[in-house]
Amino acid sequence: MHRFPLGRGRWMAAISSIVILVGCVLPWFTAGDKIGGLPPTTGNAFEGTGILVFLAALATLALVSLPYAAGDRPVGFDRWPPYLVILAIGVIGLLIRSIDLWGRGVLGPPDRSPGLWLVGLGLIGLARATFEIAQSVERR
Repeated sequence: MHRFPLGRGRWMAAISSIVILVGCVLPWFTAGDKIGGLPPTTGNAFEGTGILVFLAALATLALVSLPYAAGDRPVGFDRWPPYLVILAIGVIGLLIRSIDLWGRGVLGPPDRSPGLWLVGLGLIGLARATFEIAQSVERR
């Protein structure tokens, strides 16, 4: 069997989606503190539209592994537009959730919401990976 090389863009997409998955588990906001006697309230990607970011990361990993699951025949779906659609879904989910958190006054700096910021970096990496995949198609 002949396996296709993964390529730089797809490696970047896989690593970025793993970063996004880690960011989805970390807290996206922390409200309150222990000064008043109550524990702080936290939330992650599994609330509201943050789930779109999680699903986008899973879809990216599935898309990266698609050529290997298909065997020796090339897959026509493995191009840059699906990566762009997945990126758009993730960015929309992150923006809507960020606006919601900002409206409630709990959107904070990276030390109070590390997951949100890590997901943002992962989406930037996914955008760069999508660009790399598009450039590799043009070079062929």
